[in-house]
Amino acid sequence: MRIVARLHAFPPVHNAGAEMMASAMLSALAERGHDVQVWLSVYNGKRIPYELDGVQIIPAAARLDYATAVKNAAAVISHLENVQSAGALARGWGRPFVVLAHNTFEPTFRAIAGGTTALAVYNSQWMREAAAVWFAANTPKHSPARELVVRPPVHADDYRTAPGDAITLINLYDPKGGGLFWRLAEAIPDRRFLGVLGAYGDQVVKDLPNVEVLQHVPGDRMAELVYARTKVLLMPSVYESWGRTGVEAMASGIPVIAHQTPGLAESLADGGIFVDREDQAGWVAMLRALEDPAEWQAASERALLRSKELDPSEDLARWCEAIEALK
Repeated sequence: MRIVARLHAFPPVHNAGAEMMASAMLSALAERGHDVQVWLSVYNGKRIPYELDGVQIIPAAARLDYATAVKNAAAVISHLENVQSAGALARGWGRPFVVLAHNTFEPTFRAIAGGTTALAVYNSQWMREAAAVWFAANTPKHSPARELVVRPPVHADDYRTAPGDAITLINLYDPKGGGLFWRLAEAIPDRRFLGVLGAYGDQVVKDLPNVEVLQHVPGDRMAELVYARTKVLLMPSVYESWGRTGVEAMASGIPVIAHQTPGLAESLADGGIFVDREDQAGWVAMLRALEDPAEWQAASERALLRSKELDPSEDLARWCEAIEALK
């Protein structure tokens, strides 16, 4: 089965969660013997097609015929800003069109409803429910023919390491908690803090003696450079449709303190610790409580248990079966 995907990047850049999810899902299809092509929409400095993880990568500068590739495909997959253009071409050639949806913002649902969509894949159950509400209220006739939930695949072995001693935030963008991170570092000067610059948003960066800031870290080096130095991960995000970094950290039994967005509540579940992002005193109190070895160990064990529950094998199998069932 020939499958054509339209993505920004493959492999992902800057640990981008949406691209990492798409890459894992396409690699799973290739592992089952399918002919998977990824046509890049962003220039990556390459011109010659190459193969990675069993997937054929066609650089944006390759000057090959994407339209013909779609015409000859059994299915077309896309996400984010590429959905409208890829969908128009797939629908024009009468090919089953699949959308990977990563958030509950209206443009995401409107792109799915831009024409016939054979399969919409949501990264969480709460997002699937939000989509159902949106389609019922707006364009019920253009609802996807089929829907599926695939939680962002995290293979625990890729991230497992011995935890370090730092309190860590990944992405110092203020909506991700950048401002709170620095206030916590000021309030707890006897603890080491680690900040990792994100791939988007204005990064909040200051100069404190107990804080180290890392540049962007590739996904395949997160265990080595970030989680191996982390004792507690912070996720005080205003919005998360899922929360991949929390799941990655839990693979090593790292406790995760998070703001209770619907996505983080679903992804972390009983493995997470929830404190309102506006309650700075509550964050300080929880970090101090986790200095007790017994408290940290109990939280670590809950994180490890949740990590096991999120093994991606069944989700990826359902995803592959759903693609193979397209006609």
